[in-house]
Amino acid sequence: MDDSSTVIEMFEDLEQTIIENNPSADMERICGAYEYARAAHGEQRRKDGSLYITHPLATAKIIAEMGLDEESIMAGLLHDVIEDTGVTHEEVAKRFGSDVAEIVEGVTKLSRIPFSSKEEEQMENLRKMLLAMAKDIRVILIKIADRLHNMRTMEYQSAEKQREKALETMEIYAPLAHRLGMQKIKWELEDLSILYLDPIAYAEIEAGLNKRMADNAEFFENIQKRITARLRENGIGCMVYGRIKHIYSIYRKMYTQNKEFSEVMDLFAFRVIVSDIADCYNVLGHIHDMFKPIPGHFKDYIGTPKPNGYQSLHTTVIGGEGIPFEVQIRTWEMHHTAEYGIAAHWKYKEGITGKFSGEEKFTWVRRLLESQQDSDAQDFFQALRTDMFSDEVFVFTPRGDVVNLPAGSTPIDFAYNIHSEIGNHMNCAIVNGRIVPFTHILQNGDIVEVQTSKAAKGPSRDWLNIVKSSEARNKIRQWFKKERREENIAHGRSAFEAEMRREFTTLPDITKEDVLPRILKKLAFPTLDEMYAAIGYGGLSAQKAVNRIKDELRTAEKARKKDEADQDQVIHLVHRSKPIHGVMVEGLDNCLVKFARCCTPVPGDEVAGFITRGYGVSVHRKDCPNYIKAVTDPREAGRWVRVNWANSDSDVYQTGLYIVARERSGVVMDIVTVLSSLKIKLVNFTSKNADGAIRASLTLEVRTKNELDAALARLAAISGVTELSRNAG
Repeated sequence: MDDSSTVIEMFEDLEQTIIENNPSADMERICGAYEYARAAHGEQRRKDGSLYITHPLATAKIIAEMGLDEESIMAGLLHDVIEDTGVTHEEVAKRFGSDVAEIVEGVTKLSRIPFSSKEEEQMENLRKMLLAMAKDIRVILIKIADRLHNMRTMEYQSAEKQREKALETMEIYAPLAHRLGMQKIKWELEDLSILYLDPIAYAEIEAGLNKRMADNAEFFENIQKRITARLRENGIGCMVYGRIKHIYSIYRKMYTQNKEFSEVMDLFAFRVIVSDIADCYNVLGHIHDMFKPIPGHFKDYIGTPKPNGYQSLHTTVIGGEGIPFEVQIRTWEMHHTAEYGIAAHWKYKEGITGKFSGEEKFTWVRRLLESQQDSDAQDFFQALRTDMFSDEVFVFTPRGDVVNLPAGSTPIDFAYNIHSEIGNHMNCAIVNGRIVPFTHILQNGDIVEVQTSKAAKGPSRDWLNIVKSSEARNKIRQWFKKERREENIAHGRSAFEAEMRREFTTLPDITKEDVLPRILKKLAFPTLDEMYAAIGYGGLSAQKAVNRIKDELRTAEKARKKDEADQDQVIHLVHRSKPIHGVMVEGLDNCLVKFARCCTPVPGDEVAGFITRGYGVSVHRKDCPNYIKAVTDPREAGRWVRVNWANSDSDVYQTGLYIVARERSGVVMDIVTVLSSLKIKLVNFTSKNADGAIRASLTLEVRTKNELDAALARLAAISGVTELSRNAG
């Protein structure tokens, strides 16, 4: 089939899908958007050689299957014209209206803005997309449809691109689909991601599922017939069907419980769909009468819906064959919401306006964006992972209202979720009728009450280390920012100077006339006091401030050393050293050089050399405790020599990391996946579980400190990581 025939056939298929799901849509406007997009993309091609217009057509079909309105379908057809062609936002708005143009602009990446790193670009694009989503929820629905089709056709990309996009999908788009209640799409995104992140495991599970389905076809059919017959005998109209759990769900169970595929038992699930809520509970009684329920495996998401709107009854039972299986019971409306999430409001409900922007349940998007206005990309993504993508805990107010918080939250998180003033003036927390400390970890179903007092002094700085939600953390920071400026400046200056000393730098080094203006510009503060205040109230960490000015200090130090070297040349001829293992040892040639195992330095680290007895020069980081202790010892003063890194990135260096993370499923896979995505070789990995935590020691091979810093930033962003450090002494 030639290109034109393929495109025509895809458009006809789209047309039929629109008629089935949204018969009132204006096909003339949609056809106009298609013709415009086809002309704009022209002869552009995808990696598989097909015309590029096939991608917008496939994306629009997914959007139509969701049942979205005609503006969404048009935006799906046009979603890449601003980014990939010469078409402007103004031209789209003039031709198809401002709503369509705003959606397309919201989906468009920030491709024309320079970024310092790939991670920063990814985070700022995500922030832009969420800002657009806060105005119009359709932006994220179209972006998810776009990502779903890209993942379906990922086989034509390079292996590196496959891993990069699969990891991004697993970290961002699948959790977003979950938060929006789009379970069907979430499952497909997760399965497609694991196909590229762990293809061997994927193939093993897929083969096992195919065999298990063949072996248990009779079991499936028998259970389905028995449930259907029983319910119809009792006058309950229903639809019953069985399914096998999706691949990523099984993968996680195998990984977290260290099981072989053959050991995973509860692979089967049945859905019972009925007309009303009363029938849901009626059906539950019949299921428990027919099969033996497993204690502790019943969940009522009808009485307590999930924050994304999901409702259903879940129960796990065992049939006469001894095979456990899950039964999900829901109404048709609940089923549509479970499948399509927020999109179900367009497909199955009357009177919903296209933008749907005033819906209360999506205030979390605006709240997150408002609280993170001044944060950098890394902080924003960390808050996003905590507030959107982490596991949740559901607690109740004394009046019975449900409050959902990130897992691990405390009464302080609860108080600030209710209102800033309640958090600022809380003086007592009561959980299930008992007074508890503010550090108490809330559990599902807890009834939480917070008592306040006008005499309360306000939040403590320690609370910043206790709270789990970024909303609470930012409200505490805002209080300190407003109420304690002088205290913030003093506290921030003390923390900043301590960090500077740790880096072997003093305040006079940065207040020089030729240095201070550049540093303030780098940090985006008008004065040092403003920077101190930000550190004091928690808006900026002292470590991050010092890290950001290191380059300026190095530039000043290089200029100073150059002046010293120029003066030395007047007096005597400088002895030039040759690099050994990527290191220049001042005044020595062809000596034995080794890197200290206690701190494993890499290019970019500030280093010093120690002349050992019989083993050459040992190179230490200047923040190594062994160096700090020995450099002040007058007996060893003559054995320290200056060393510098040679200008070479061809060598690789081994360095050690130590990670502590809360014990949860997939955390080790997340660590390995991050290193794989950065192309960093993992030489050694050991871990042990104790007291609900995973403690891992890693040995990596890197070329530069920048490469190591990128890995540290990505590892620190992994959900559950509580401690991350390099080997030091």
